[in-house]
Amino acid sequence: MPEEYRELVIHQLRQHVEGELLGAYDYINIFLPLSPDVFEMKVCCERASEELDHFILGATVLKDIGFDADSMLKRPIGERKYYKTEGVEFVKNWLQRGLFSFIGEAVVLSIIEEMAFSSYVPIAEMTRPIIIDEHIHVAHGRRIVESIIDRQGVDVVQSEFETAWNMSLDLFGRSNSERSKKYVKWGLRRYSNEEARSRFIEKMLPEIKRLGLNVSGDDSKRKFL
Repeated sequence: MPEEYRELVIHQLRQHVEGELLGAYDYINIFLPLSPDVFEMKVCCERASEELDHFILGATVLKDIGFDADSMLKRPIGERKYYKTEGVEFVKNWLQRGLFSFIGEAVVLSIIEEMAFSSYVPIAEMTRPIIIDEHIHVAHGRRIVESIIDRQGVDVVQSEFETAWNMSLDLFGRSNSERSKKYVKWGLRRYSNEEARSRFIEKMLPEIKRLGLNVSGDDSKRKFL
């Protein structure tokens, strides 16, 4: 394995497993307390368990190439530096929780779907059960958003949606990222950050419009252009 290739594999998987680990914390520490009933509390626990399953899958691949991901388990959340996102910091109510899964986890799903075509076969094989779970996560978020629109109207959702939309687009990273180009070069990804972001927007717009929501096109609150 060429050294640059190995470094990219480790970096990609470090981000992935740390993101999955943080996802488990988010479901238990942030989403569960916001749950409106015991059913939704149970779902949050199930989602957290799935995120930990995803961490285990990625950690196993990393261990095979000499990186111990288990060390992340003992590191305080504030010191976890590989998966940098403010994704859930804005989540203060159940609508925001639904939007995070509907939009934010849809970004995660699109990134993992790229990894399913990875030139590093252990990564490609790892993603199969993860993709199934992530589709369920996104669908659950969509159902929450649809339910609130049906009960309270689309205007209640629109402003919260714009915050979630901008945050989610930032999850793809900087458009001029040199590392993303190297991922494409080595077949670890199919698209650069900007290409992946553009494809995501194109895919999501019909679904967003179906719900009656609007994308303003205002990038002033974006961090990674």
